Amino acid sequence: MELVEKTLSTETVYQGGFLQVHRDKVQLPDGSTSYREYIRHPGAVAILALTPDDRLVMERQYRYPAGRVFLEIPAGKIDPDEARDSTARRELREETGYQAERWTYLGTAHPCIGYADEQISYFLAQDLTLHERQLDHGEFLEVVTVPLADAMVMALTGEICDSKSIVGLHWLSAYLDGRLPGAPV
Repeated sequence: MELVEKTLSTETVYQGGFLQVHRDKVQLPDGSTSYREYIRHPGAVAILALTPDDRLVMERQYRYPAGRVFLEIPAGKIDPDEARDSTARRELREETGYQAERWTYLGTAHPCIGYADEQISYFLAQDLTLHERQLDHGEFLEVVTVPLADAMVMALTGEICDSKSIVGLHWLSAYLDGRLPGAPV
């Protein structure tokens, strides 16, 4: 069965600071037409920064769309013409103050396939040293370290509940158990 939809026309209905909202007219596999609304996103990285004593560097941050504070792994959007591993290094330093000597790429996930083209690339950061944070203007967050075993339980109980962090914890567990190969960066 053919499942691919063909784009007939596209329209940008909103152009924001880093997000764009599009509305496309598409031809469906059966020949009829419909519309698809979606968000274009520049892509992002997420970092699982692990201390030598198996503590995970995490952030408490207020997320306006959800109207609450979340406990999550560090992450950030990829700037134009920036390599994803460079983004990971920059975001970890800016948000947490940590720098890592050893980096491992764990994989890329698509968190919102029903309405956005965002891709999040996941990195494990190890051999950490702490420096001064360099938060962006208007960025407010608290850095905490959580024992990795506790973070895994928190993801199962819903205390950690954003999909980015849950996927990252899942992949980190698989990597540490030898079920996910990873790739040195």
